[in-house]
Amino acid sequence: MRRYLGEAVCAAARLAFHPAGRNPVWSGIKQGPQESRSVALTFDDGPSESTPRLLDVLEKHGVRATFFQCGSNVRRLPQIAREVARRGHEIGNHTFTHAQLYWQRVEAIHLEIASTQEAIAETCGAVPALFRAPFGSRWFGVSSVLRETGLRMVKWSHDSGDWHFDEKAIVDHATASLHGGAILLFHDARALASNPDVTQTIRAIDIIIPLLRDQDYAPTPLSVLLAPG
Repeated sequence: MRRYLGEAVCAAARLAFHPAGRNPVWSGIKQGPQESRSVALTFDDGPSESTPRLLDVLEKHGVRATFFQCGSNVRRLPQIAREVARRGHEIGNHTFTHAQLYWQRVEAIHLEIASTQEAIAETCGAVPALFRAPFGSRWFGVSSVLRETGLRMVKWSHDSGDWHFDEKAIVDHATASLHGGAILLFHDARALASNPDVTQTIRAIDIIIPLLRDQDYAPTPLSVLLAPG
């Protein structure tokens, strides 16, 4: 009996983490249309004390991006969260505490997501339409909560590895095998850490945007990249 229980748990885990998925609510959107010449720059975990420096670089290049924010950080740094919205960037939901959603009960998942919707709406005056799970994890119950809150799950096609790579490696990983509709993953924070150092990411972004344009790619927010038609 114990053996069969163990096999069932392993099967559930494989289902939760398998990168392929037929249901976009469950597996998440991983890219936009490849025939597009647009790509999306996305930033997770913020806002943080470092976010304004990143906003300055994006503004210098005239680029709007998508920021998946943690509700706890929004409550901690409301002025910076509002500044992201004020500068024309899109804000998505990244849970309240940057929680691992696997092994969580539906009630806990709902609290993480709904409380972040509330924090962002009250602070920034905009209700997120997009959701990204911390670590890209999936678990049973997430899809029902997303349907209830009206959110679409979005993952990524290109992981920059900016949380542990140096500036050059970030640029290389973010732009390797680039294609239309690519969704590039970066971070403007480190989960709920205060005053994180994301200097390497900010410097890399300053390099990446001109590289994208040299290849005739246009950086856009996710909602533009994923818009039908």
